[in-house]
Formats: sequence, structure tokens, C-alpha cells
Amino acid sequence: LIINLFLGLIFLSGFYHAKNKSFLVLKSHEELLIPSMLCRAKTNVMFLKTHKTASSTVLNIMFRFAERYNLTVALPADHHVHLGYPMTFLARFVEAFEAVGQNYNIMCNHLRFNPSEVQKVMAANTFYFSIVRNPISLLESSYIYYKDSVPAFRLSKDVNEYLASPMKYYHPADSKKNIYARNIMWFDFGYDNNAEDNEKYIQAVLKEIEQNFHLILIAEYFDESMILLKHVLCWDLDDVIYFKLNSRSQDTVQTLTPESKERIKGWCALDWQLYLHFNQSFWRTIEETVGLKELEKEVNRLRTRQKELMETCLLDQKAVEKDHIKNKALLPFQSGAANILGYNLRQDLDNRTLRTCQRMVMPELQYTSYLYAVQHPHKKRKPFGLSLPRFQEKTQLP
Repeated sequence: LIINLFLGLIFLSGFYHAKNKSFLVLKSHEELLIPSMLCRAKTNVMFLKTHKTASSTVLNIMFRFAERYNLTVALPADHHVHLGYPMTFLARFVEAFEAVGQNYNIMCNHLRFNPSEVQKVMAANTFYFSIVRNPISLLESSYIYYKDSVPAFRLSKDVNEYLASPMKYYHPADSKKNIYARNIMWFDFGYDNNAEDNEKYIQAVLKEIEQNFHLILIAEYFDESMILLKHVLCWDLDDVIYFKLNSRSQDTVQTLTPESKERIKGWCALDWQLYLHFNQSFWRTIEETVGLKELEKEVNRLRTRQKELMETCLLDQKAVEKDHIKNKALLPFQSGAANILGYNLRQDLDNRTLRTCQRMVMPELQYTSYLYAVQHPHKKRKPFGLSLPRFQEKTQLP
């Protein structure tokens, strides 16, 4: 039954690896989607999905791009949702990986970066990028999201109490369970999140990250990041259009005291240096690649297009709280004390538009499970206990 269901879902046909948008029907901004004659879209891309950095939204962009161009995705093996995380990545964590040189086009599920093993899975010309976030807002977000699962968070009353004396709660014996409680980005990039705050060591790691990654984006400047990504990958505007995913309701945000904010800079010193370094390089790359004046124009175009699609797709014109999500197949995974928002789609959509809109709002677990069933139809479905939206044919942006 499951195999038959997903055979009915497969719609991957008629896609092109080249930047051919002849199938794309738009209501406006046609000029933005004319293929550039100066470059060719990069289709071998590895995204290091860091935690609590708007990375779920990037993953959705990557999955939709993969489907649009009929690309293969390096998905977690068996019942797993992550590529071995928090273990250091190994090629065998990818479903159906058999030999070096087999090569997938897209890799974007959570993993702890290990360049030599990733290179076994991805092609030699793969483009590597990631995203970082200010550790101050990141730690508060992690605290709420992982409140129930991280001992250091669970033992403290609130985020300010935790930061007043983190070592009171952050016990060395629980270091593997506490990775989200200190320097989580440093850990995701493959390094020791409890390493000493040593200038020589930090600079050596930053240099190594620069060698391994072509681009590091900034979560606080997400729209600007998408425009930069569009340029360096030679993608089109609709390739990077998005609805914000895995965000939480404002009432679950805890207010950090000025003292807590300063303490984070010391407690998460490795992440703080990482963020400062790549925030600077991000704006240098913007100036070299796009230019600030052009960036402003393109960000405005992206937001106009996003607003247009929200009006087309969404019943409420915005994300809604979990209890207000009508289609439970589109309910995001809920964690900790966070109330993860989702979307309600309009009821009057034609089939083609509905399928497109469903993809734009589809949470990470459901999308991973769906792609897994499409790429590996004879494998047992991932046991998320979540129903999938029904799709029947290829997607096109309305």
C-alpha cells in the first residue's frame, strides 16, 4: 500500500539541469526569471545545516530545487532523520551509498561536518555553503527548543538563570548531551565545542572553514543571504523564494538581560568569533558579487514575490500557532517549550498551485520522508508517524 501510494506521488518528469524555465508560469516578474547567458546553474551543492539558524528554511529551498531539476539528494539511511548527527559524519550514513564516486547532487540534512567523508558522497565540483547566527539569539532559541532534552537547560529555571552560572548546570559528564548548550555552531562545523578560547586555535579553525566552504550566510540577513546565494549559484529568483519554516511563536521567546547577552559572548566565545568573522566576510562578498545598491533592489523584488506567493497560497497570510494548523499533515515537529508555527493553505487553489504551495510550507521531517519514499520506493518508509500531503505531478510556481 505504501509503495503504491508513493508511486502515485512521483511526479519527477520533464525537469532540466540547465536553467530552462519554459515550464514556469508567473503572474509577474518574468524578467527576473530569464536565464542568464553568462553562467550555468550549479546543481551539485552541499549545505551544512547548522542548528537554530533558519536552516530548515534553507533545507526546504534545497529540496524544492532538487525536485525542480530532478536531482538526487543524499538522504539519511533507514529510519534516521539526520545524517548520523551528533556523530561525526561518515559516508555510510547516506541511504544507498555504496562506493566513492557514486555522487549525489544535493546534501542538506543535519550532519556534523567531516570533509573527507562528505567528499566521498559529493562530486568534486560541489559548491559548499552554510549559515551562522548571532550566538546571543541562537542560545536563547536553543534553550527553549531543547529545554526538555538538554540536561544543562533542564536543570535551570530559565535562560538567564542558566547564563548566570552555566558551569553549575553544564556538567562535563553530560557533555555529549549538552552540545546544544555551548558553541553549537562550532560543533556542527566538526570542532570541539568545549575547546579553549585560544586565539591561535580559533584563527586556524576559521581558516580551515574558509577552505572547506565557498560561502557562509548570515541568518540575521536572510533575504540578503538568499540574493547572494542566487548570484553565486547562478539560480533564479524563484529558486530561492521561501516561506519561513520552523519559527516559533513570540510568546515563547525569553528576554535576555544585558548581563546574559554579555555572558554569552564569553560562554560561547568560539561561536562568537565564528559569527564575527563570517559576518564581515559576508558583506565583503556582497560588495564584490552583487553590490549594495543592486542588493537592495533584488531584496525588494524577493519580498514582493514572496508577498505575492503568500497571497496566492496562504489562508491567513502568515504563519499560525500549532493549534490553529488545520491540516495535521503539515504540522511541524514540536520541541521543548517552543510553539513551532505552521501554515494553512487556501482551499480554492487549483491542483498545480496547491502542489506548489504545499511544498513551500512542508515541514522538514515530512519533506525528508517524502523524498526518501520517492528516491527509495522499495525501502521501508521512515517512521515519523506523520501523514504526507498528496502530490501527483511536477510542481510549478504560480
